Amino acid sequence: MTADLRTLVECESPSADLAAVAASADVVAELGERLTGLAPERIVVEGRTHLRWRFGPPGVLLLGHHDTVWPVGSLVAHPWRVEDGRVYGPGCFDMKGGLVQLFHALAGLSSLDGITVLVTGDEELGALTSRPLLHEEAARADAAFVLEASADAGALKTARKGVAWYEVRVTGRAAHAGLEPWAGVNAAVELAHQIQAIAALDRGPHGATVTPTLSAAGTTANTVPAMASVHVDARMPTAEEALRVDDGLAALRPMLDGARVEVVPGPRHPPFEPSSSASLFALAREVADGLGLGPLASAHVGGASDGNIVAGDGTPTLDGLGAVGAGAHAPGEYVVVDELPRRAALLAGLVDAVRGGSWPGSSARTNPAAVDRAGRP
Repeated sequence: MTADLRTLVECESPSADLAAVAASADVVAELGERLTGLAPERIVVEGRTHLRWRFGPPGVLLLGHHDTVWPVGSLVAHPWRVEDGRVYGPGCFDMKGGLVQLFHALAGLSSLDGITVLVTGDEELGALTSRPLLHEEAARADAAFVLEASADAGALKTARKGVAWYEVRVTGRAAHAGLEPWAGVNAAVELAHQIQAIAALDRGPHGATVTPTLSAAGTTANTVPAMASVHVDARMPTAEEALRVDDGLAALRPMLDGARVEVVPGPRHPPFEPSSSASLFALAREVADGLGLGPLASAHVGGASDGNIVAGDGTPTLDGLGAVGAGAHAPGEYVVVDELPRRAALLAGLVDAVRGGSWPGSSARTNPAAVDRAGRP
């Protein structure tokens, strides 16, 4: 497993580099074919390469991604190494270690019938091209297991906040700042009013966090700004909070005569609520106990994953089944070597339990009410 992880890590795959992602897909495809006996379907959308394996009829969906946030050349400063029971290297924890566990888990099963594997190439960009594939497979699956990295100390991820990005654009009217500023409509001043209204939507830390971020206004130092904008990062724990934020931003109105305000929605992931994972986490604890893997912990986290999308479609979902380690997206990212086979065994046990009927399956499917407003673009 360590050797396979090294092969994946040393094939750098930053999301924005289409050639690197395609090369990485070849390496992941080779690993999957070697351990399962089946070559994947290659799905290229807008130049981005995704991989899918379908073994018989739908049932269990296993999700992962092979793109990373690390640019080509990162191995120079952060080379692959093994020290004190840990492996280091860009992307090892998020989430190439999870891919290694996934395929080694499948290799240990007596049958692969009823399993679908989807490995995407743009998760770090918000599933810009893989989202239709995720919706398609979520609709076919009784349960989804996401091989994203674990939370602290190996905890499984049983809830994630939804994420939505917006841009608020303000249009005013330009004028000479020295000769007749009163003839203009100052978009920067209007933007200041709008930023205050946006910030007032925040209900963190227990509700939605709504954060104005990157902002800009004007063209030259001696001109009343005619245009201004601010980006907004919103993180929502529930579908209700997602709707409240949407409604609040839609209700923004200009404060200055002659100004216009436009809210442009961007990419988003729906909230992954605890109800989506409750039955599968209970099953995971039973499986772990039966395998002697010790008690499992759970965690609610702020970052989104592809798990948000399939959970938002109503598919029971359990996340964080990937590598145990720390340091995602940061220098010093690492994976605990001894946990690789243990987590693979847990995944194999979960797949067998779902296929074997010891879990209620489709009866646990949640109601994806308001998914369109809370998550689907």
